[in-house]
This record gives sequence, structure tokens and C-alpha cells, in this order.
Amino acid sequence: MDMSTSAALLQRDGAPAAAGSALIECSGLWKFYPGSDAPALQDVNLQVRGNEFVTLVGASGCGKSTLLRTIAGLETYSRGGLNVDGRPVSGPGPDRAMVFQHYSLYPWLTVLDNIRFTRQLKAHTRDRTSADVEAAAGRADALLRLMGLTAVANAYPNQLSGGMQQRVAIARALMSRPPIVLMDEPFGALDAQTREVMHDLIAHVHRQEKSTIVFVTHDVEEAIYLGHRVVLMAPRPGRIDSIHEVPLPARRTQDMKLAPEFLALKKTILDRIRDTSGMKTDLELLEKLSAQADGAGL
Repeated sequence: MDMSTSAALLQRDGAPAAAGSALIECSGLWKFYPGSDAPALQDVNLQVRGNEFVTLVGASGCGKSTLLRTIAGLETYSRGGLNVDGRPVSGPGPDRAMVFQHYSLYPWLTVLDNIRFTRQLKAHTRDRTSADVEAAAGRADALLRLMGLTAVANAYPNQLSGGMQQRVAIARALMSRPPIVLMDEPFGALDAQTREVMHDLIAHVHRQEKSTIVFVTHDVEEAIYLGHRVVLMAPRPGRIDSIHEVPLPARRTQDMKLAPEFLALKKTILDRIRDTSGMKTDLELLEKLSAQADGAGL
């Protein structure tokens, strides 16, 4: 298969939402868990455009994973509106793929069979023709190459490193050409060096697939490096505190993490997380206690 054919197989069926139009739209979104008077999400208003990469950050308990799961249709919301491509979300759908921190691969399937698995689901097999089957096989091969998995296509998950397993999980999520990919701390369990490799890989995948990605992370540096915009959420109740445009070009390199504008945005976001979570107050109290201890000669 030549490179032009491979690239074609990596394009989604149909055109993505036009740049600037809202593919995901949350309007006054609230969520209460049963038995709790405090909202898990409070008045969330967010628009995500087609082919945009949006990252969600914030202190623990700020609702970023809850918001992601609600967009995926895995959680219900209590009031407000949530539309994907103009249609209300009432549950999961093939237009939204989810990638979790834990890989959830099927241990009895090879890498290639894990990637192909989504094409065997009922939602993807209705009215399927032999041409569809052939195209799916070609796409699986193209995804193997894109993810650097060709050499381990016949290996099983327990024979792979954590980074390789996450590549398989991402390829499986992309197999059905979803317009939207939702990622919940997918690199949280990886070591720092592997995370950097995965950052560049997912940025490359985003350019190739032209999908819309919403990515949850605790790592502010990761959020800035990957995102077109960083959405900062605050806890108790979970809400959007601020949204930050990332002043970097679309194609990024690891050296950009040392750029003044990158470091300035990182400081702004970290300071705001401390302010909204109460950590700043805790740090100030700790400094006072340390000063008192030093003064007492302890």
C-alpha cells in the first residue's frame, strides 16, 4: 500500500465540522449525584469546535472527568443542555470514542485484533458490505503504522510496555473514525520519558485524523503542550473557572516548553489552581508554621 492510500485510509468518513463551528456545546450544564445537595457540575458553558484540541485541568474534585464522561454519554446530567453536532446527548454513541487511563485491552486478543474489535460491534456491522470489510482491514493496517505497532501486530497485551498498550487503546478508539475522541488522563500511568513520546504521537494523530479531542489531565505542562485551549475547572462545586488560549503554533516541539510564553501561561494556570482549590492558603499556613518552628529553634 503506498503512502497516499495509507493517508486516505486515515481520513474520517465525511467532512469534520467547520473550524469555528461548535461540535460540542454545553449550555448551563448541571449535575447532581443522588443524595447530594452539592452539584458535581455547576452551570458549565463550553463550546468545542471541530478539529480543536481542548484540555481540561484543575484540582482533584473539580469535575473534569465527570464533564468528560457526561459528554461521552456515560453520565447523565441534571439540567441544562448538551449537544454534539447539534443533537442532544442521551447516551454513548459511535460519534464519540473514549480512551481511559487504564488500557482495558482484551488479553486474549492480539494487538491487531484488539484494534479491529470495534468494527465487530453491532453499531458498525449493520448493512456492512464486503467493500466495507476490506476498507476496515486497510484502516487497521494504516493505524498500526501510524502508532508504530506494525512489529507487534501479533503480540498480546501482556507482552507490551504500558506505552505500547496505550497506543493500542488509542488505535482501537480511532478504528471507527469517530469525529470526537475523549481522553481521560490517558498518559497518567506512564513514566516521564514515555509521556513525552506519547504527547508528540497524539499531536501527530490529531493532525492526521482531523478529529476533535477533549483531553483531561492533572499535568498543566501536558495540558498546554497539547491543547489549543486549556479549560481550567474549579472544585466544590465543579465549574469552569477560566479558559486560556495557548500562544503556540499548531506544530510543537519539546523545546517550546522552555519558551517564555509557555512558562508564563503555566505559572498563570498553576497560580489559579492554587487559588481555586485552597492549596495557596495551605502553603501560606505551612510557611508560617515553618517560620514559627525556626524561630523557636525547633
